[in-house]
Amino acid sequence: MEFEDDAFVLSARAFGEAGAIVEVLTASHGKYAAHVAGGASRKMKPVLQAGARVICRYRARVSDQLGSATLEAVGEGPSAFFDDALALAGLAAAAAIAAGALPEREPHPGAYLAFEAFSAALAATDDWPAVFVRFEAGLLQELGFGLDLTRCAATGVTDDLVYVSPRTGRAVSREAGEPYKERMLALPPFLLSSQSRLGPGDVRAGLDLTAHFLEQFIFNPVNKPLPPARLWLVDRLSDAGRL
Repeated sequence: MEFEDDAFVLSARAFGEAGAIVEVLTASHGKYAAHVAGGASRKMKPVLQAGARVICRYRARVSDQLGSATLEAVGEGPSAFFDDALALAGLAAAAAIAAGALPEREPHPGAYLAFEAFSAALAATDDWPAVFVRFEAGLLQELGFGLDLTRCAATGVTDDLVYVSPRTGRAVSREAGEPYKERMLALPPFLLSSQSRLGPGDVRAGLDLTAHFLEQFIFNPVNKPLPPARLWLVDRLSDAGRL
């Protein structure tokens, strides 16, 4: 088996004296793990940072074995954010969520495009934490657990949607959800329209929302917690007054 594909590095760990086992999210082939010879070298260290964009050339003798790969850096990657610890935390969190949620060797082009969009947003806008929430919502959608925010689950109305049912992931209007509001998840307006301005608490509400469904549908069923990098991101955003 052999292919070449655009990819993002999700994780890397040392293997042997000089190599590394690297997980990448490829554009057309999904998430793959591979042995990268010389991955422990100083030259390769920037290439193997979480979120680095690469060209991955993968080879394996049989399809179900751990193959080998060579990785060629594309652009600056995480080094562009070395003076922005918060952006690096966001990139690490996105990589950790993708690594933990996506199955091995299944094509998920939507997940790749979502990661690409988030990576671009880090350099383009201060509102990237909201884009991170959309990235997680997109990942849920790609895996078949998308949120239904189009109309109220109880009444069918499309206006004044302010809650999400924690059980079904469907939107609920203010009026229909009022008797149960203590049990509902808040629905921030920016998830309904990209034109909505961010208000106080919107990003935190979005992070709470996607965390709930990532845990419910993705991580809890396999007895895993949310990745530590995701928890650290929330803490750092809070400390920076970005929530």
